[in-house]
Amino acid sequence: QVQLVESGGGLVQTGGSLRLSCAASGLTFSRYSMGWFRQAPGKEREFVAANIYTGPKYYADSVKGRFTISRDIAKKSVYLQMNSLQPEDAAVYYCAAKAGSSWPEILTPRYYGTWGQGTQVTVSS
Repeated sequence: QVQLVESGGGLVQTGGSLRLSCAASGLTFSRYSMGWFRQAPGKEREFVAANIYTGPKYYADSVKGRFTISRDIAKKSVYLQMNSLQPEDAAVYYCAAKAGSSWPEILTPRYYGTWGQGTQVTVSS
């Protein structure tokens, strides 16, 4: 059974930092591309960052330079370090797993086959 479990969300002040974690089980982690998406109330789920299993990383323009995606293959985990958080970053953050590395599919939620339950990030102004 493939499963993704996120953690690390919470409440932070504007300008603060959070580190999200996503632990994977039931899949060959080293062969999956991993993505982070977010969804704010009333908005569609949007791409945040992705790490193709061969190494390349991609970021949404809105988070470039502030967020960093990384993975630990031994721990079967992917992380999202979020710095300089702004109120517009507030959302439920989801990690997702996608077999392979097709571009530009890794930017699109519907191409990911497995999702975590989400973790809430709240940024106070």
